[in-house]
Amino acid sequence: MGGVRGDVIRLDFLRTTIMEMGQPPSVSGADPAVWVNSRPFTGRVVTVSNGVIFTDPVYNYSRDFPYLWEEIVLPITYTADRSQVERILLEAARAHALVDNPGAGWALARMRSRYTMADASLDPAVYWRITDNWLELSLRFLVPDRGVREIKDRMSRDILAGLEAAGIGIASATYEIVGLAPLRIER
Repeated sequence: MGGVRGDVIRLDFLRTTIMEMGQPPSVSGADPAVWVNSRPFTGRVVTVSNGVIFTDPVYNYSRDFPYLWEEIVLPITYTADRSQVERILLEAARAHALVDNPGAGWALARMRSRYTMADASLDPAVYWRITDNWLELSLRFLVPDRGVREIKDRMSRDILAGLEAAGIGIASATYEIVGLAPLRIER
């Protein structure tokens, strides 16, 4: 609300008080960024005039559907065992994300009855994208609106352990030198 992300901790007729989360948009491009990554509290309490509801969008991710779709994006080489990487990603999601959660299913059904929505899957899935340097695998999964950072941390640890056990590395940008100028050494 008004460019501030966080939990509403007080709501008055004229103002909304928010416990700020994550990095504020005003410094997201700063080098180096000065706030925290992800969605933990920064410790700042921000007061926003309720007048912004007439001019700015208000994002609420806990009232109607207290869950979030999250992603972990992993670049791998084209020679890696892609099926094994996909299995490792899905195992991590099944171990830590919400899978077959009746509350999430009920909340999504309620949302569909209230709003015109396209179908949305609650099951974890891996999507592939071809790039000029690597194959990008995006793991999409459902989490509750609280504790996301901890869930992604546990999943990342499991994914790295699984990749290491399988002998699969994460891709990185590389450069190929295709020619060198002649080198002459004189004494």
